[in-house]
Amino acid sequence: MIQLSRIEGFYWVARTEGYARAARAFPWPITQPGVHQQVRRLEEDLGVALFERAGKDRVLLTPAGQALYEVVAPFYEQLPQLEARLKGGTVGGTLRIHAAGHVLRHVLPGWLRALQRARPDVEVALTEVKTADLAELRRGDADLLVDWLEAVPADIETKVVATVRAFIVVPTGHPLARRAHLDLAQLSGTPFIGYHSDRTLRQLQEKALRSHHLEPRAAYAADSSDTILGFVAAGLGFSLVPSPQPNGPHVPGVVAFPLERPKAEFNIYAAWKRRKAGNPLVAAALSAAPPR
Repeated sequence: MIQLSRIEGFYWVARTEGYARAARAFPWPITQPGVHQQVRRLEEDLGVALFERAGKDRVLLTPAGQALYEVVAPFYEQLPQLEARLKGGTVGGTLRIHAAGHVLRHVLPGWLRALQRARPDVEVALTEVKTADLAELRRGDADLLVDWLEAVPADIETKVVATVRAFIVVPTGHPLARRAHLDLAQLSGTPFIGYHSDRTLRQLQEKALRSHHLEPRAAYAADSSDTILGFVAAGLGFSLVPSPQPNGPHVPGVVAFPLERPKAEFNIYAAWKRRKAGNPLVAAALSAAPPR
Protein backbone atom coordinates (compact mmCIF):
# COMPACT_ATOMS: atom_id res chain seq x y z
CA MET A 1 0.00 0.00 0.00
CA ILE A 2 1.52 3.32 -1.09
CA GLN A 3 1.71 5.94 1.67
CA LEU A 4 0.67 9.31 0.29
CA SER A 5 3.16 11.19 2.47
CA ARG A 6 6.00 9.54 0.50
CA ILE A 7 4.42 10.34 -2.86
CA GLU A 8 4.91 14.08 -2.30
CA GLY A 9 8.68 13.73 -1.96
CA PHE A 10 8.78 11.59 -5.09
CA TYR A 11 6.79 14.19 -7.05
CA TRP A 12 9.07 17.10 -6.20
CA VAL A 13 12.25 15.13 -6.91
CA ALA A 14 10.82 14.06 -10.28
CA ARG A 15 9.74 17.59 -11.11
CA THR A 16 13.04 19.28 -10.12
CA GLU A 17 15.34 16.35 -11.06
CA GLY A 18 17.26 16.58 -7.80
CA TYR A 19 16.92 16.11 -4.04
CA ALA A 20 18.34 19.51 -3.01
CA ARG A 21 16.14 21.33 -5.52
CA ALA A 22 13.13 19.29 -4.35
CA ALA A 23 13.71 20.35 -0.74
CA ARG A 24 13.80 24.00 -1.81
CA ALA A 25 10.64 23.62 -3.94
CA PHE A 26 8.61 21.87 -1.22
CA PRO A 27 5.53 23.88 -0.09
CA TRP A 28 6.55 23.33 3.54
CA PRO A 29 9.95 23.18 5.30
CA ILE A 30 11.87 19.93 4.78
CA THR A 31 15.56 18.99 4.56
CA GLN A 32 17.26 17.26 1.66
CA PRO A 33 17.79 14.08 3.75
CA GLY A 34 14.08 14.17 4.61
CA VAL A 35 13.14 14.18 0.91
CA HIS A 36 15.65 11.41 0.20
CA GLN A 37 14.17 9.32 3.00
CA GLN A 38 10.63 9.69 1.58
CA VAL A 39 11.77 8.45 -1.84
CA ARG A 40 13.88 5.61 -0.42
CA ARG A 41 10.99 4.29 1.68
CA LEU A 42 8.64 4.56 -1.31
CA GLU A 43 11.05 2.52 -3.42
CA GLU A 44 11.26 -0.06 -0.63
CA ASP A 45 7.46 -0.26 -0.47
CA LEU A 46 7.18 -0.77 -4.23
CA GLY A 47 10.25 -2.92 -4.66
CA VAL A 48 11.47 -0.91 -7.68
CA ALA A 49 13.92 1.90 -8.37
CA LEU A 50 12.17 5.15 -9.26
CA PHE A 51 15.23 7.28 -10.10
CA GLU A 52 18.64 6.83 -11.65
CA ARG A 53 21.56 9.20 -11.19
CA ALA A 54 22.39 11.35 -14.22
CA GLY A 55 25.02 13.61 -12.67
CA LYS A 56 26.41 14.90 -9.39
CA ASP A 57 23.15 16.56 -8.31
CA ARG A 58 20.72 15.35 -10.99
CA VAL A 59 18.44 12.31 -11.13
CA LEU A 60 16.05 11.09 -13.83
CA LEU A 61 13.02 8.86 -13.69
CA THR A 62 13.29 5.16 -14.43
CA PRO A 63 10.50 3.60 -16.54
CA ALA A 64 8.73 2.60 -13.31
CA GLY A 65 9.18 6.12 -11.94
CA GLN A 66 7.82 7.63 -15.16
CA ALA A 67 4.71 5.45 -14.91
CA LEU A 68 4.12 6.61 -11.33
CA TYR A 69 4.81 10.26 -12.17
CA GLU A 70 2.23 10.28 -14.97
CA VAL A 71 -0.41 9.31 -12.43
CA VAL A 72 0.51 11.58 -9.52
CA ALA A 73 1.69 14.70 -11.38
CA PRO A 74 -1.75 15.88 -12.56
CA PHE A 75 -3.03 15.74 -8.99
CA TYR A 76 -0.24 17.88 -7.54
CA GLU A 77 -0.24 20.28 -10.48
CA GLN A 78 -3.96 20.98 -10.11
CA LEU A 79 -3.84 21.50 -6.34
CA PRO A 80 -3.11 25.28 -6.44
CA GLN A 81 -6.05 25.92 -8.78
CA LEU A 82 -8.29 23.64 -6.73
CA GLU A 83 -7.31 25.44 -3.53
CA ALA A 84 -8.17 28.80 -5.09
CA ARG A 85 -11.52 27.48 -6.31
CA LEU A 86 -12.35 25.99 -2.92
CA LYS A 87 -11.48 29.21 -1.11
CA GLY A 88 -13.40 31.26 -3.67
CA GLY A 89 -16.46 29.00 -3.60
CA THR A 90 -16.19 28.14 -7.30
CA VAL A 91 -15.62 24.40 -7.09
CA GLY A 92 -17.69 22.44 -9.60
CA GLY A 93 -19.60 19.21 -9.18
CA THR A 94 -23.10 17.77 -9.47
CA LEU A 95 -26.03 19.75 -8.05
CA ARG A 96 -29.08 17.61 -7.27
CA ILE A 97 -32.39 19.43 -7.74
CA HIS A 98 -35.81 17.97 -6.93
CA ALA A 99 -38.78 19.88 -8.35
CA ALA A 100 -42.45 19.53 -9.20
CA GLY A 101 -43.37 18.89 -12.82
CA HIS A 102 -44.77 22.33 -13.63
CA VAL A 103 -41.67 23.93 -12.06
CA LEU A 104 -39.38 21.73 -14.15
CA ARG A 105 -41.14 22.82 -17.32
CA HIS A 106 -41.74 26.51 -16.69
CA VAL A 107 -39.30 27.82 -14.06
CA LEU A 108 -36.11 25.78 -14.33
CA PRO A 109 -35.22 25.90 -18.07
CA GLY A 110 -34.25 29.59 -18.13
CA TRP A 111 -32.63 29.33 -14.72
CA LEU A 112 -30.50 26.36 -15.75
CA ARG A 113 -29.42 28.07 -18.96
CA ALA A 114 -28.19 31.03 -16.90
CA LEU A 115 -26.36 28.67 -14.52
CA GLN A 116 -24.74 26.82 -17.42
CA ARG A 117 -23.48 30.08 -18.93
CA ALA A 118 -22.08 31.31 -15.60
CA ARG A 119 -20.75 27.98 -14.29
CA PRO A 120 -20.16 25.32 -16.96
CA ASP A 121 -18.32 23.27 -14.31
CA VAL A 122 -21.60 22.63 -12.45
CA GLU A 123 -23.64 19.66 -13.63
CA VAL A 124 -27.31 19.41 -12.65
CA ALA A 125 -29.17 16.18 -11.87
CA LEU A 126 -32.94 16.81 -11.99
CA THR A 127 -35.58 14.66 -10.31
CA GLU A 128 -39.31 15.27 -10.75
CA VAL A 129 -41.26 14.86 -7.51
CA LYS A 130 -45.00 14.76 -6.90
CA THR A 131 -44.95 16.75 -3.66
CA ALA A 132 -42.40 18.88 -1.82
CA ASP A 133 -40.69 16.69 0.78
CA LEU A 134 -38.19 18.55 2.94
CA ALA A 135 -36.97 15.23 4.33
CA GLU A 136 -35.08 14.81 1.05
CA LEU A 137 -32.97 17.83 1.96
CA ARG A 138 -32.46 16.66 5.53
CA ARG A 139 -31.35 13.19 4.40
CA GLY A 140 -28.98 14.65 1.85
CA ASP A 141 -30.84 13.09 -1.11
CA ALA A 142 -31.19 16.54 -2.72
CA ASP A 143 -29.24 19.80 -2.59
CA LEU A 144 -32.15 22.01 -3.70
CA LEU A 145 -35.90 21.50 -3.58
CA VAL A 146 -37.90 23.83 -5.84
CA ASP A 147 -41.64 23.96 -5.16
CA TRP A 148 -44.40 25.67 -3.24
CA LEU A 149 -44.06 25.28 0.54
CA GLU A 150 -46.85 25.63 3.05
CA ALA A 151 -44.37 26.56 5.80
CA VAL A 152 -40.59 26.96 6.12
CA PRO A 153 -39.03 25.19 9.15
CA ALA A 154 -36.09 26.72 11.03
CA ASP A 155 -33.57 24.22 9.64
CA ILE A 156 -34.39 25.11 6.03
CA GLU A 157 -33.32 28.21 4.10
CA THR A 158 -35.27 29.49 1.10
CA LYS A 159 -35.27 31.97 -1.74
CA VAL A 160 -38.35 32.93 -3.76
CA VAL A 161 -37.71 32.13 -7.44
CA ALA A 162 -41.19 32.42 -8.96
CA THR A 163 -44.84 33.13 -8.22
CA VAL A 164 -47.72 30.91 -9.31
CA ARG A 165 -51.36 31.93 -9.60
CA ALA A 166 -54.52 29.86 -9.50
CA PHE A 167 -56.40 29.33 -12.77
CA ILE A 168 -59.70 27.73 -13.71
CA VAL A 169 -59.09 25.35 -16.60
CA VAL A 170 -61.87 24.00 -18.85
CA PRO A 171 -61.88 22.03 -22.11
CA THR A 172 -61.95 24.12 -25.30
CA GLY A 173 -65.21 22.39 -26.19
CA HIS A 174 -66.97 23.53 -23.00
CA PRO A 175 -69.93 25.88 -23.65
CA LEU A 176 -68.32 28.56 -21.42
CA ALA A 177 -64.80 28.31 -22.88
CA ARG A 178 -65.29 31.29 -25.23
CA ARG A 179 -66.26 33.76 -22.51
CA ALA A 180 -63.97 36.62 -21.53
CA HIS A 181 -64.40 35.84 -17.81
CA LEU A 182 -65.49 32.75 -15.98
CA ASP A 183 -66.81 32.34 -12.46
CA LEU A 184 -66.55 29.05 -10.61
CA ALA A 185 -70.26 29.06 -9.80
CA GLN A 186 -71.00 28.79 -13.52
CA LEU A 187 -69.41 25.34 -13.60
CA SER A 188 -71.79 23.68 -11.16
CA GLY A 189 -72.84 21.04 -13.69
CA THR A 190 -69.32 20.16 -14.84
CA PRO A 191 -67.35 17.26 -13.30
CA PHE A 192 -64.31 18.31 -11.28
CA ILE A 193 -60.77 16.89 -11.54
CA GLY A 194 -58.80 17.23 -8.32
CA TYR A 195 -55.37 16.48 -6.90
CA HIS A 196 -54.86 13.05 -5.40
CA SER A 197 -51.53 12.70 -3.53
CA ASP A 198 -50.89 16.38 -2.77
CA ARG A 199 -53.20 16.91 0.16
CA THR A 200 -52.31 20.60 0.49
CA LEU A 201 -53.22 21.43 -3.13
CA ARG A 202 -56.40 19.36 -2.85
CA GLN A 203 -57.41 21.32 0.25
CA LEU A 204 -56.77 24.61 -1.55
CA GLN A 205 -58.97 23.44 -4.42
CA GLU A 206 -61.75 22.44 -2.03
CA LYS A 207 -61.50 25.75 -0.17
CA ALA A 208 -61.91 27.72 -3.41
CA LEU A 209 -64.89 25.59 -4.43
CA ARG A 210 -66.58 26.07 -1.04
CA SER A 211 -66.12 29.84 -1.27
CA HIS A 212 -68.39 29.69 -4.35
CA HIS A 213 -70.81 27.24 -2.68
CA LEU A 214 -69.83 24.73 -5.32
CA GLU A 215 -69.80 20.99 -4.76
CA PRO A 216 -69.16 19.53 -8.21
CA ARG A 217 -69.17 15.83 -8.92
CA ALA A 218 -65.62 14.50 -8.63
CA ALA A 219 -64.76 12.78 -11.92
CA TYR A 220 -61.06 11.96 -11.58
CA ALA A 221 -58.06 12.63 -9.34
CA ALA A 222 -54.44 12.92 -10.47
CA ASP A 223 -51.01 13.36 -8.91
CA SER A 224 -49.71 16.22 -11.06
CA SER A 225 -50.89 19.39 -12.77
CA ASP A 226 -49.79 17.99 -16.13
CA THR A 227 -52.01 14.93 -15.73
CA ILE A 228 -54.94 17.08 -14.62
CA LEU A 229 -54.50 19.30 -17.68
CA GLY A 230 -54.44 16.20 -19.86
CA PHE A 231 -57.76 15.06 -18.38
CA VAL A 232 -59.24 18.53 -18.92
CA ALA A 233 -58.02 18.57 -22.53
CA ALA A 234 -59.74 15.21 -23.04
CA GLY A 235 -63.02 16.81 -22.00
CA LEU A 236 -63.37 14.89 -18.74
CA GLY A 237 -64.08 17.93 -16.56
CA PHE A 238 -62.67 21.21 -15.21
CA SER A 239 -60.11 21.93 -12.52
CA LEU A 240 -58.13 24.52 -10.58
CA VAL A 241 -54.37 24.47 -11.11
CA PRO A 242 -51.42 26.71 -10.20
CA SER A 243 -49.28 28.13 -13.01
CA PRO A 244 -46.20 30.40 -13.10
CA GLN A 245 -47.26 31.65 -16.56
CA PRO A 246 -49.01 35.06 -16.44
CA ASN A 247 -51.96 33.90 -18.57
CA GLY A 248 -52.14 30.40 -17.19
CA PRO A 249 -51.06 27.08 -18.68
CA HIS A 250 -50.82 26.86 -22.47
CA VAL A 251 -52.01 23.36 -23.30
CA PRO A 252 -53.83 22.29 -26.48
CA GLY A 253 -57.45 21.58 -25.70
CA VAL A 254 -57.47 23.71 -22.53
CA VAL A 255 -58.67 27.26 -21.86
CA ALA A 256 -57.45 28.99 -18.69
CA PHE A 257 -59.17 31.74 -16.71
CA PRO A 258 -57.62 33.48 -13.67
CA LEU A 259 -59.34 32.64 -10.41
CA GLU A 260 -60.48 36.10 -9.34
CA ARG A 261 -62.36 35.18 -6.18
CA PRO A 262 -60.59 34.28 -4.00
CA LYS A 263 -57.50 35.54 -5.83
CA ALA A 264 -54.69 33.13 -5.01
CA GLU A 265 -50.94 33.59 -5.43
CA PHE A 266 -48.23 31.31 -4.09
CA ASN A 267 -44.47 31.68 -3.96
CA ILE A 268 -42.24 29.02 -5.47
CA TYR A 269 -39.18 28.54 -3.27
CA ALA A 270 -35.72 27.20 -3.81
CA ALA A 271 -35.13 25.45 -0.48
CA TRP A 272 -31.94 24.00 0.94
CA LYS A 273 -30.71 22.64 4.27
CA ARG A 274 -29.33 25.26 6.64
CA ARG A 275 -25.71 24.54 7.55
CA LYS A 276 -22.74 26.42 8.98
CA ALA A 277 -20.58 25.79 5.93
CA GLY A 278 -22.57 26.73 2.87
CA ASN A 279 -22.81 24.50 -0.19
CA PRO A 280 -20.90 26.24 -3.03
CA LEU A 281 -23.02 24.46 -5.65
CA VAL A 282 -26.21 25.79 -4.08
CA ALA A 283 -24.65 29.26 -3.92
CA ALA A 284 -23.80 29.06 -7.62
CA ALA A 285 -27.36 28.05 -8.49
CA LEU A 286 -28.88 30.82 -6.38
CA SER A 287 -26.68 33.43 -8.01
CA ALA A 288 -28.18 32.43 -11.38
CA ALA A 289 -31.78 32.21 -10.10
CA PRO A 290 -34.51 34.32 -11.73
CA PRO A 291 -34.57 37.88 -10.32
CA ARG A 292 -37.43 38.72 -7.97
